[in-house]
Amino acid sequence: MPDADDVRRIALSFPDTTEKTAWSMPTFRVAGKMFATLPEKETSMAVRCPKAERDELVLAEPGKFWVADHEAFSAWVRVRLSALEDDGELTDILADSWRQAAPHRLLEAHPGLGLASQ
Repeated sequence: MPDADDVRRIALSFPDTTEKTAWSMPTFRVAGKMFATLPEKETSMAVRCPKAERDELVLAEPGKFWVADHEAFSAWVRVRLSALEDDGELTDILADSWRQAAPHRLLEAHPGLGLASQ
C-alpha cells in the first residue's frame, strides 16, 4: 500500500517538479503549477481530474475517490492512499495529474511519462 513517502518520491521524479508547502501541507508543482497535494494528515492526496471523469471515478470507486466540499466546483479529486493497490496505480494517477498541469514543452519531451503499464 503506497504512503505519503511514495507520493513524494514518485511526484518528485517527474520532470520540472518541485515540492512547496502551501495551506500547511505539501504540494507538488510542475513548472510552478500545482498537480498534487498531501492533505488529511498525508493519508490521502488530491490530484487534478476533469470534472466528468472525476464524477465517474467517485461513482465507480467511492472507497478510493471522493470530492472534498471545497473542491466541488474545481477539477480536483481526492484519493485514499490506503485504497491504492500498488506504486504502479499511484504512479499512473500522479502522472495523469502531472500531464494536466505540465506545459506543452514538457508534454512533448515526455509523452509516455508515468504509464506503469508500458
